Amino acid sequence: MAEKKPWSHRFMQATGKLRMIFGPADQGGLDGPVKYADGAAHQQRQQELQQWDVVRNADGSTYLVKREIPGRDA
Repeated sequence: MAEKKPWSHRFMQATGKLRMIFGPADQGGLDGPVKYADGAAHQQRQQELQQWDVVRNADGSTYLVKREIPGRDA
């Protein structure tokens, strides 16, 4: 009696058959520049991040502190 093949092997066989129909997955090159979405939400997050400074301790740990903005009361 033939042994049942492991699930991973059966899965790879199935995806191999699907690959014959649909072709290989589309992969972008790693050489090109990274593209970021610059939507309104992204711009708002960038503005919110501008109010924080990163402080790094001697032991390598980091934390955020509110940036002091001249002329603005805290």
